[in-house]
Amino acid sequence: MGAQRPVNPPEGGWPRVTVNGRTWTQQELFQRNIGGPDDQTSQFPPHKIAGNIYYVGTRSLASFLVTTPEGHILINSSYERNVPVLRKSVEQLGFKFTDIKILLGSHAHGDHQEGDALVKQLTGAQVIAMAEDVPALENMKPGGKPHPIDKVLHDGESVTLAGTTLVAHLTPGHTRGCTTWTMKVQDAGRAYDVVIIGSVGVNPGFKLVNNTDIPHIADEFERAFTVMRALPCDIPLASHPAMFNMIEKHAKLGQGNTNPYVDPAGYKAELDLTEAMFRAVLASQITSP
Repeated sequence: MGAQRPVNPPEGGWPRVTVNGRTWTQQELFQRNIGGPDDQTSQFPPHKIAGNIYYVGTRSLASFLVTTPEGHILINSSYERNVPVLRKSVEQLGFKFTDIKILLGSHAHGDHQEGDALVKQLTGAQVIAMAEDVPALENMKPGGKPHPIDKVLHDGESVTLAGTTLVAHLTPGHTRGCTTWTMKVQDAGRAYDVVIIGSVGVNPGFKLVNNTDIPHIADEFERAFTVMRALPCDIPLASHPAMFNMIEKHAKLGQGNTNPYVDPAGYKAELDLTEAMFRAVLASQITSP
């Protein structure tokens, strides 16, 4: 399923939840993440998050650059049309786009991984994907270009470049191979656990009950929440900036002695919200499958 196919409201209206003092419908939460067309394509100021991880994405589609002395890792190529935006951001930070050696992704939706072939063409990067997402990625062929996959990962395996290691955690549901990445960074003399959430969003149109293509999709979401709640997290990041309040945090950079991206409570709050929505959607579909 694509990330942004328009869907009519279900009979009885959108499921809704109230978490942390705010009420959301399923559609509102989805819209919070993807933003508008301009948000998806407009460059957000590239900046250092912590240690050797930088933001290089758009206002509503997150891409991260992890730098090392031996080349760099890019997480999320975004839409193919956004690759020049990512390249501009990387270069504005003082790095070379052609020094990207490894390309990773959050999950097999076009707004996160459609640009894989172009990034590989421009950089020669090794494209690494979670096994369960390979079929969906192979169907992603912008302009007819085959989707490159150079190495297949499985749950718990890691990717290392010059002493920097990212661990791939299978957190399925949103896609079969949705991947939450973890890594450690050193920043201002301290070590931090970073979690880059793949997604646990239940998009409008997702069928959690009587899904003939993925009969156990609800169980896959359950697994994802279990895995993610067990991960140590100091700095939560995600495939969409709204999932970790990036705009608000970016505005606070340099205003004090603490890094606003250090937000373990924010990680828990996001999981609380997305899990509540998952359960509300599941309950509504059990009632009216």
